[in-house]
Amino acid sequence: MKKIIVLITFLSFIILSVQNSSAQDKNQAGWKAGVSSVIITPEQSLWMAGFAHRTSPSDGKLHELWAKALVIEDASGKQAVLITTDLSGIPKSISDSIRNRLERRFKFSRSQIIFNTSHTHSGPVLVDALWDLYPLDDTQKQRITSYTKKFELQIESIVRKALSSMKPVNISSENGITRFAVNRRNNIENQIDAQTDLKGPSDYAVPVLKVSDQKGKILALAFGYACHNTVLHGYEWSGDYAGYAQIALEKSHPGATALFFQGCGGNQNALPRKSVPLARQYGGELALAVDAVLDGKMKNLEPKLQTAYSEVSLELENAPTKEELANIASKESGYIKNWALNMIKRANNGEVFIRTYPYPVQFWKLGDQAIVALGGEPVVDYAINMKKILGPDLFVMGYSNDVMAYIPTAEILREGGYEGHTSQMAFGMPAKWKESIEPAIMNEIKKLAGQAGMSLKNK
Repeated sequence: MKKIIVLITFLSFIILSVQNSSAQDKNQAGWKAGVSSVIITPEQSLWMAGFAHRTSPSDGKLHELWAKALVIEDASGKQAVLITTDLSGIPKSISDSIRNRLERRFKFSRSQIIFNTSHTHSGPVLVDALWDLYPLDDTQKQRITSYTKKFELQIESIVRKALSSMKPVNISSENGITRFAVNRRNNIENQIDAQTDLKGPSDYAVPVLKVSDQKGKILALAFGYACHNTVLHGYEWSGDYAGYAQIALEKSHPGATALFFQGCGGNQNALPRKSVPLARQYGGELALAVDAVLDGKMKNLEPKLQTAYSEVSLELENAPTKEELANIASKESGYIKNWALNMIKRANNGEVFIRTYPYPVQFWKLGDQAIVALGGEPVVDYAINMKKILGPDLFVMGYSNDVMAYIPTAEILREGGYEGHTSQMAFGMPAKWKESIEPAIMNEIKKLAGQAGMSLKNK
């Protein structure tokens, strides 16, 4: 009998130990992550996106273009994926197609996917992206269509590879700083060398997310900056300053994948510009800013992930009448004239012009690190105002999920100019935004942040 009692006691001890060990392992479960990348440099000469002044397709490359995917998973098993690309922007049709594909293949919902574009003006044109800006012949349209289809498959492939490479990691965050961004609305470019003081708001923050294995080796560096990738304006493929920054970081951190995300750089340029040495210089400055963050104290993030996504209906002004459009076409040139003529053609074909647009707003929270992702080309004022509400540590991305137009503030809409008015024409929008755009976006951000438990500093 004593032997039976001893045996039962021993078995009970083993079972209790296993249960405690299992509970302890669960409590100690941390982040997991996987990362993958693919070259997306076109194999054929294609028309380049961003500038209307180019007169011919691409001719050579300075360095490769990349798409990169970072999948993260928290202690509960919830996942999200950050996709970064060396592209000028991504239209809704392609973004929807890719995100639908990722939902079917990997069960990622809209809220779990951030698709960011660097806004390099030395990348390829995509289907449905600013086609009216470029004199595309049938050969170019066919090549662009083929490239776009291949690109969609490449994104699916790198997400699959990232998922297959998941491993335990630590994730930390912090903001650095560098100051080459200049507010282009408030400073004259051809006088910039003589200026001793710069005017207008800028966001000099360099948000950094470090993903390292349990031995401390860096696997991925996701970093951003709010500034147009328009230092280069030639005919050679490149990721512009952001491309050089990624190359520098991957060289100084062997085995790491560097992912650049664009911030609210709609009214920000790197100045002076228009040379390869300057692009390398700014890329080097940005890489050094990231390294300064890595050398300092970073915030370790609790393995808890929250994601939220919505599309807020933004209102547009009334489209011009055909008579008004004909008057614009007779007085203007370039993309404004093309826009007016295309609008007349669309009206004659019976098209009913949109009065609202479904604008994507996204919120992530990794531990206590908040991240906001906005669509379109938001001006820097949005990042500045969001940080007043959600705190200075906030990471803000623009150019995410759908780049349909510039996103000006109400003040910039009243001032006019490219960001406030004529940029809508470059994107083929039927009219400019109503001033209600700014409160609509800010209120949606507050709503999503509140759902994630964020306390608002200035309601």
